[in-house]
Amino acid sequence: MLDIIIIGAGPAGLTAALYARRADKTVLILEKNGFGGQMTFSPKIENYPGFSDISGNELADKMVEQVLAQGADVEIEEVLSIEKTPLGFTVITDCGKYECRAVIAALGAKHRMLGVPGEDKFIGDGISFCAVCDGAFYTGKDVVVVGGGNSALQEALQLSDICSSVFIVQNLPYFTGEEKLIQEVMQKPNISYITDSVVKEFYGDETFEGIVIVKNGTEIIRKKTDGVFVAIGLQPENTILDSLAEIDNYGYVSADERCITETPGLFVAGDCRSKKIRQISTAIADGAASALAAIEFIR
Repeated sequence: MLDIIIIGAGPAGLTAALYARRADKTVLILEKNGFGGQMTFSPKIENYPGFSDISGNELADKMVEQVLAQGADVEIEEVLSIEKTPLGFTVITDCGKYECRAVIAALGAKHRMLGVPGEDKFIGDGISFCAVCDGAFYTGKDVVVVGGGNSALQEALQLSDICSSVFIVQNLPYFTGEEKLIQEVMQKPNISYITDSVVKEFYGDETFEGIVIVKNGTEIIRKKTDGVFVAIGLQPENTILDSLAEIDNYGYVSADERCITETPGLFVAGDCRSKKIRQISTAIADGAASALAAIEFIR
């Protein structure tokens, strides 16, 4: 029986593995896709301590190397379910099952995508999801924000302080964000918007050039822009925890900074946890907290 199984190999899961191995616990990381999580979509990271700039892939590689050097095991398998047992947990994957004393779920949350032509091609090269992470790359340039909720309006306001212009594309006839945010957006001279409109395509030959907008279902608009920030929400991947943890109305696991769930021995870390700020640094903090809590639980 393993001491700890960590589900997810983003910054939260990898940090949890590092702390658990340094406490001499046996650790298995299960990851269904690739290492690094959402940070691998960032071609350049400038707000991570210790590096003036580094790509998300480079940072993920360094984290993985460190964790493997500490002796953690890794399997590329998708977790299908988690069962509570008298001695701990059974984690069932698409390849088999594992027994452990504690589970740290670092399942992450993925950005909701528009699902239109050109989107996959230009992610990280014209298409971004985080103004805090990538906004500085567009200083003095023209950008588009897609969305009309709180996240989109906050992104637009932040970008308006550094960009030449910000253009918001909202699919509804009105913004759905808080009234205070809407008023702030309206007062910004370099923010403009279009409603009843959807992005139908991202275009460009070798490099990103702009977007195709359809207004009122008929009018087609080709808009050149330097970059697009897609802000239509996050989609947490917590379905395997439905019977073991409290899930809030937005699909996130309800847990505070201690990362403890209502099921003894089950901990949650990173973007899948209910919290206000989702950054690499906050995911790492969760990874450390969840591992220390799991170690204490095992003891």
